[in-house]
Amino acid sequence: MEARMTGPADPDVITAIQHLYKAVHAAGVDRNLLALVHLRTSQINGCSPCVFATIQSAKKAGETDERLHHVVAWRDTPFYTEEERAALALTEAATRLQDGAAGVTDEIWDAAADHFNEEQLGAITLEIAMTNFFNRINRTVGEQAGKTW
Repeated sequence: MEARMTGPADPDVITAIQHLYKAVHAAGVDRNLLALVHLRTSQINGCSPCVFATIQSAKKAGETDERLHHVVAWRDTPFYTEEERAALALTEAATRLQDGAAGVTDEIWDAAADHFNEEQLGAITLEIAMTNFFNRINRTVGEQAGKTW
Protein backbone atom coordinates (compact mmCIF):
# COMPACT_ATOMS: atom_id res chain seq x y z
CA MET A 1 0.00 0.00 0.00
CA GLU A 2 1.25 3.48 -0.83
CA ALA A 3 0.43 6.72 0.91
CA ARG A 4 -2.34 8.72 -0.75
CA MET A 5 -0.54 12.02 -0.24
CA THR A 6 3.17 12.61 -0.54
CA GLY A 7 3.46 16.38 -0.65
CA PRO A 8 4.91 18.42 2.20
CA ALA A 9 2.57 19.72 4.88
CA ASP A 10 1.59 23.39 4.93
CA PRO A 11 4.36 25.35 6.75
CA ASP A 12 1.77 27.19 8.87
CA VAL A 13 0.38 23.86 10.07
CA ILE A 14 3.89 22.64 10.93
CA THR A 15 4.53 25.84 12.93
CA ALA A 16 1.26 25.43 14.84
CA ILE A 17 2.08 21.81 15.66
CA GLN A 18 5.55 22.80 16.87
CA HIS A 19 3.97 25.33 19.25
CA LEU A 20 1.63 22.67 20.63
CA TYR A 21 4.51 20.26 21.19
CA LYS A 22 6.52 23.00 22.88
CA ALA A 23 3.62 23.55 25.30
CA VAL A 24 3.32 19.82 26.01
CA HIS A 25 7.03 19.45 26.75
CA ALA A 26 7.19 22.61 28.88
CA ALA A 27 4.76 21.22 31.46
CA GLY A 28 7.27 18.99 33.23
CA VAL A 29 5.90 15.59 32.22
CA ASP A 30 8.60 12.97 31.72
CA ARG A 31 9.31 12.48 28.00
CA ASN A 32 9.31 8.70 28.35
CA LEU A 33 5.84 8.84 29.89
CA LEU A 34 4.64 11.01 27.00
CA ALA A 35 6.10 8.42 24.61
CA LEU A 36 4.12 5.67 26.35
CA VAL A 37 0.96 7.78 26.03
CA HIS A 38 1.66 8.36 22.32
CA LEU A 39 2.39 4.68 21.77
CA ARG A 40 -0.75 3.44 23.53
CA THR A 41 -2.98 5.89 21.69
CA SER A 42 -1.45 4.84 18.38
CA GLN A 43 -1.87 1.15 19.20
CA ILE A 44 -5.57 1.65 19.95
CA ASN A 45 -6.06 3.53 16.68
CA GLY A 46 -3.98 1.08 14.63
CA CYS A 47 -1.63 3.81 13.40
CA SER A 48 1.43 1.87 12.25
CA PRO A 49 3.57 4.92 11.35
CA CYS A 50 3.10 6.40 14.82
CA VAL A 51 3.73 3.07 16.56
CA PHE A 52 6.92 2.61 14.53
CA ALA A 53 8.21 6.16 15.02
CA THR A 54 7.39 6.22 18.74
CA ILE A 55 9.19 2.95 19.40
CA GLN A 56 12.25 4.11 17.47
CA SER A 57 12.49 7.46 19.26
CA ALA A 58 11.69 6.00 22.70
CA LYS A 59 14.46 3.41 22.33
CA LYS A 60 16.90 6.19 21.42
CA ALA A 61 15.79 8.01 24.58
CA GLY A 62 16.63 4.94 26.68
CA GLU A 63 13.27 3.19 26.92
CA THR A 64 13.50 -0.60 27.13
CA ASP A 65 12.15 -3.12 24.65
CA GLU A 66 10.41 -4.89 27.53
CA ARG A 67 8.35 -1.83 28.46
CA LEU A 68 7.64 -0.83 24.86
CA HIS A 69 6.46 -4.31 23.91
CA HIS A 70 4.13 -4.54 26.88
CA VAL A 71 2.35 -1.18 26.66
CA VAL A 72 -0.50 -2.98 24.91
CA ALA A 73 -0.98 -5.09 28.08
CA TRP A 74 0.11 -2.53 30.69
CA ARG A 75 -2.54 -3.56 33.23
CA ASP A 76 -1.23 -7.12 33.38
CA THR A 77 2.50 -6.46 33.69
CA PRO A 78 4.76 -5.22 36.50
CA PHE A 79 6.77 -2.88 34.27
CA TYR A 80 5.01 0.45 34.92
CA THR A 81 4.79 2.85 37.85
CA GLU A 82 1.48 3.92 39.38
CA GLU A 83 1.98 7.31 37.73
CA GLU A 84 2.41 5.67 34.32
CA ARG A 85 -0.61 3.45 34.91
CA ALA A 86 -2.75 6.50 35.71
CA ALA A 87 -1.58 8.21 32.52
CA LEU A 88 -2.22 5.08 30.44
CA ALA A 89 -5.73 4.68 31.90
CA LEU A 90 -6.43 8.33 31.02
CA THR A 91 -5.02 7.72 27.55
CA GLU A 92 -7.28 4.75 26.87
CA ALA A 93 -10.41 6.44 28.22
CA ALA A 94 -9.81 9.63 26.21
CA THR A 95 -8.99 7.70 23.03
CA ARG A 96 -11.85 5.20 23.14
CA LEU A 97 -14.64 7.73 22.70
CA GLN A 98 -16.83 5.55 20.53
CA ASP A 99 -20.54 4.92 20.90
CA GLY A 100 -21.37 3.83 24.41
CA ALA A 101 -17.88 4.23 25.87
CA ALA A 102 -17.79 5.81 29.29
CA GLY A 103 -14.94 8.15 28.36
CA VAL A 104 -12.87 9.72 31.09
CA THR A 105 -14.73 9.01 34.30
CA ASP A 106 -14.18 10.93 37.52
CA GLU A 107 -12.39 7.89 38.90
CA ILE A 108 -9.89 7.84 36.01
CA TRP A 109 -9.38 11.61 36.15
CA ASP A 110 -8.94 11.63 39.94
CA ALA A 111 -6.38 8.80 39.76
CA ALA A 112 -4.37 10.83 37.24
CA ALA A 113 -4.78 13.99 39.35
CA ASP A 114 -3.22 12.10 42.29
CA HIS A 115 0.03 11.99 40.29
CA PHE A 116 0.01 15.10 38.10
CA ASN A 117 -0.66 18.77 38.66
CA GLU A 118 -3.13 20.70 36.49
CA GLU A 119 -0.48 21.87 34.02
CA GLN A 120 0.82 18.33 33.60
CA LEU A 121 -2.71 16.95 33.17
CA GLY A 122 -3.28 19.56 30.50
CA ALA A 123 -0.09 18.49 28.72
CA ILE A 124 -0.97 14.79 28.88
CA THR A 125 -4.48 15.55 27.60
CA LEU A 126 -3.02 17.61 24.76
CA GLU A 127 -0.57 14.79 23.93
CA ILE A 128 -3.46 12.33 23.74
CA ALA A 129 -5.50 14.70 21.56
CA MET A 130 -2.60 15.45 19.20
CA THR A 131 -1.78 11.77 18.87
CA ASN A 132 -5.40 11.00 17.99
CA PHE A 133 -5.22 13.86 15.47
CA PHE A 134 -2.09 12.45 13.81
CA ASN A 135 -3.42 8.89 13.93
CA ARG A 136 -6.53 9.91 12.07
CA ILE A 137 -4.58 11.85 9.45
CA ASN A 138 -2.15 8.97 8.92
CA ARG A 139 -4.95 6.42 8.62
CA THR A 140 -6.87 8.67 6.20
CA VAL A 141 -3.95 9.35 3.86
CA GLY A 142 -2.53 5.81 4.10
CA GLU A 143 0.82 6.81 5.60
CA GLN A 144 3.08 3.79 5.98
CA ALA A 145 5.28 2.71 8.87
CA GLY A 146 9.02 3.12 8.47
CA LYS A 147 9.47 6.86 8.89
CA THR A 148 10.64 8.64 11.99
CA TRP A 149 9.82 12.27 12.68
